[in-house]
Amino acid sequence: MSTRRSFLALSGSFALLSTTILAATLAAAEKPTPSQAAANADTLLAEEVLSSASGEKAARCDDATFLRRAHLDLVGCSPTPEEITEFVLDPDPDKRSKLVDRLLASESFGQNWARYWRDVIMSRRSEPRALLAAGALEKYLTEEFNKGTSWIDITRSFITATGDVQEVGATALIMAQEGKAEETTAEVARIFLGIQIQCAQCHDHPTDRWKRQQFHELAAFFPRIAVRPVQQDGNRRSFEVVSVNREQRFRGPMGARGSMEHYMPDLDNPTARGTLVQPKFFANNRTAEKGLSDEERRTLLSNWLTSDTNPWFAKAFVNRVWSELVGEGFYEPVDDMGPDRQCSAPKTLEYLADQFEKNQCNVKWLYATVMSTEAYQRASRDRRAPDGTPFAANCPQPLRADQLLDNLVLALGIDTRGFGGGGRGFGPYGGGGMRAVFAQTFGYDPSLPRDEVAASIPQALYLMNSPQIGAAIDGRRDTELGRLLSTVSDDKEVVFELYLKCLAREPRPAEIDTCLEHVKSVGDRREAFEDIVWSLVNSSEFLRRK
Repeated sequence: MSTRRSFLALSGSFALLSTTILAATLAAAEKPTPSQAAANADTLLAEEVLSSASGEKAARCDDATFLRRAHLDLVGCSPTPEEITEFVLDPDPDKRSKLVDRLLASESFGQNWARYWRDVIMSRRSEPRALLAAGALEKYLTEEFNKGTSWIDITRSFITATGDVQEVGATALIMAQEGKAEETTAEVARIFLGIQIQCAQCHDHPTDRWKRQQFHELAAFFPRIAVRPVQQDGNRRSFEVVSVNREQRFRGPMGARGSMEHYMPDLDNPTARGTLVQPKFFANNRTAEKGLSDEERRTLLSNWLTSDTNPWFAKAFVNRVWSELVGEGFYEPVDDMGPDRQCSAPKTLEYLADQFEKNQCNVKWLYATVMSTEAYQRASRDRRAPDGTPFAANCPQPLRADQLLDNLVLALGIDTRGFGGGGRGFGPYGGGGMRAVFAQTFGYDPSLPRDEVAASIPQALYLMNSPQIGAAIDGRRDTELGRLLSTVSDDKEVVFELYLKCLAREPRPAEIDTCLEHVKSVGDRREAFEDIVWSLVNSSEFLRRK
């Protein structure tokens, strides 16, 4: 028995050693192409978590599923029936990678992911008026993502931003937190490092190694930020983020009295000024020299935070993107990483983060790489149980509010006039337009684990009773359905067209039979197909990305 145990222990050591050597060899290689990096990541993933789960792994998804999945993930909208037919019939073995390249080059790519990050930043705003910055934020990120700007440069712009919040999109993060040092610190760490260091604001972190001193040393980079109203013709027009360096006391966040330096509060005597803290970054343990201006402090932090010597910057972005595309992150939740958290496949994450850094944190390179992996291209299943094997299948994702609306527009041909918000800079969040209604009804925080994003009664009631959706389904009007019924007499062909428009796939034989039987039983062709369309756009398949 002891000999057998020794043999098993030795075998386990060799397996661990081989995985370690493999990871080191791949990390040291020259920059691979996205397809090569994807193959390397799959190899590591197989070694780490899937070697004993071959029977659990889902098969490769079919072409129609991949086409809709890639469209929704990259540009936020389903493909057209023509695109579906062309892609499914295309014999090119490289058609999937070519599709990804084409979608990454689309202007809609930048907008789709700008909206994602807009929601990441705005979902946890502490200042309601920060919605003024939503439009500029979306516009800024759309342009930067489409230009291929490095995630390094985008991150630095958020940390160092100044200017009118309705003109300079990068000010949105600071505006969302009223310019307060503690709140800004928490969001910078959460969003760009995936670390919840705010739990150490009042005491040492209860489950991580972060200390209260470290939180306040990071907050000491931000005390000289002020958010002030911008006046025009005597009226408040907007707000601006400014640096203040010369006054001993100044009007700080939203006009409150501020201080040029950061003081860690005395918990035993809340009325005391507290302890003066020097700016210091916990990830590299380096302290900023004294006498630096606000701009110099924040620039220094932005350089340290995005440096390849910081182990969390690249990992945080890779983990978040992987989670969005594959349906499960290496760390869950995506913004709660750290040395004391469990990573499901640390060597795979390390490899992808290393390659992301070697490619100058090229955002499009990362999307192309992850979408080339077997992990991404597996068929989808419901979320695994806690003791299940990670990444054995792709996981369905609920559509974000903007995606859902855009796909309803495509499927039903809804008139988009009046969709926008009502005021300069409000983006989708204000003004009462249909896009604002969708943001309020269907919006969710993208940083939440998807099993915490549940459908609600208001969502179901809206889809059932919305006058816009009802009008778009009305077969008596000049709608997509009305035109289809007037030009196509074959009911089976109508069923095919509706499934392609709504679900981006052909109906299965049983679905055809069910639909045709419903048309026959209702006796009114128009009314029956209105029922079918309504059922399709209310189905979980339509409301989610599989």
